[in-house]
Amino acid sequence: MTKMQSNAHHHGEHDHASHTHGDEACRHAVDHRQHAAEALARAERICRERGLRLTPIRRKALEALHADHRPVGAYDLADRISPEGGRRLAPISIYRALDFLVEQGFVHRLSSKNAYVACLHGHGANEVVAFLICEVCGGVDEDSSPAMKKAVAAIAETRQFSPSHQMVEIVGRCEHCRNAGP
Repeated sequence: MTKMQSNAHHHGEHDHASHTHGDEACRHAVDHRQHAAEALARAERICRERGLRLTPIRRKALEALHADHRPVGAYDLADRISPEGGRRLAPISIYRALDFLVEQGFVHRLSSKNAYVACLHGHGANEVVAFLICEVCGGVDEDSSPAMKKAVAAIAETRQFSPSHQMVEIVGRCEHCRNAGP
């Protein structure tokens, strides 16, 4: 991962097969593949430390989100993790698993997409996270910086507002799609 001034965290975003320049995969898809196993191990360790269970449904949901490089909706996730040839998992089971994963900081919910992305970086509860959502490929880059946290804190303080979630969603074109042409 390239070090950017804002310490950007790139989050697995593109469909590897359909978004390549020749044989070269998108940088953030590569970053995602390189860090997914580490993020899953961190989730297991955090659950042990907090005395929480990463139940089979929670684990499958987290693994499925790490396997996909774009935001995934709850119903699509249910289809992906339901037993082959068996009944689809109940939506309430999926939403409970997702709620747990979001609460623990393993997954982020993108409001504009009504979908979820796995977090590779284990952001703290007070960290401001920006999601750069590509309107062409659907990919998502994740970024966090002290400067952004300071700016959001100043806005909240000016308005005497106490934020419970600090996420910014920015829509545009990722580097890969912008460089691929019109």
